[in-house]
Amino acid sequence: MFVIKNYVTTGGTVACALAIGYLMQYGSPAQSEDAQAAEALASANQSSVIAGLEGIVLTSSLPAAEATADIKTPQRALQPNRSAPSDLANCSLSARARAVPGAAARLSIKAPCHQDERIEIHHSGLTVTQRTDKNGALDLTIPALSEYAIFLISVDDQTGTVATTHIPDLANYNRIALQWQGETDLQIHALEFGASYGTAGHVSSDSNAQGAGNVMHLGQGAFGDAQNIEVYSFPVGETNQTGSIELTVEAEVTAANCGRDLAVQSLELRGDRRLRSRDLSLPMPDCAQAGEFLVLNNLLQDLTIAAN
Repeated sequence: MFVIKNYVTTGGTVACALAIGYLMQYGSPAQSEDAQAAEALASANQSSVIAGLEGIVLTSSLPAAEATADIKTPQRALQPNRSAPSDLANCSLSARARAVPGAAARLSIKAPCHQDERIEIHHSGLTVTQRTDKNGALDLTIPALSEYAIFLISVDDQTGTVATTHIPDLANYNRIALQWQGETDLQIHALEFGASYGTAGHVSSDSNAQGAGNVMHLGQGAFGDAQNIEVYSFPVGETNQTGSIELTVEAEVTAANCGRDLAVQSLELRGDRRLRSRDLSLPMPDCAQAGEFLVLNNLLQDLTIAAN
């Protein structure tokens, strides 16, 4: 059982200036519910909305639970192919996607000239960094955010490919995703229907968590500027339970993130089946607080589950 010890949470409240809207497929900006207001805002300020934070709570130091891009994205040099066959036809990058249970897609990627290299997958506004194996292959399962799912796959030499699949059971799930860049690990914690920390119904990416929903963490710690995602999924179409699910986010203060603003984006697929995004900036405490944890209440709106 996953147990949190010595936690002190006193109602940290996040007051966010949010840009809320629909997400277009990768490469398209999110669109606000009030389209005219969003367009006016975008023309006045091209940067992401910066959210102010109030009442961030520091907890006592403890090991992290097994768990977007920063405002100024660090530049990284493109890496040359480590081994490229002379026959360029053998270097073809390919990918296939197929639907799997849980409203997810299983990607099978082959990049024979990109062994043990960085690769990025883009889907409905999400971006995650992964690494190919010694043969240039990668198998990965990603929670889907659209019924007709499109995945764009790219490697460092600007080569890319596309994989698509149909996700027939997506309507059965509510889904909350967070994405960010860098060495910080954000952790979504869901307390389902009145559950407490460390009890059944407390769901996180910890493998021992027990609940109706689940949390998936994807990222690649080997790259300091990796794109990371954490996704909470609840099978609303497969339960007779009703009530609320409390959502909190935790982040450890480390030497890599202390004293900086952490750019975060949430993507939310709730009961109305409309995909919305929110951009905000989390100012991290100074480095004297390294090893402490932030507990961010109200960063994510709680889920309300109604009877089917």
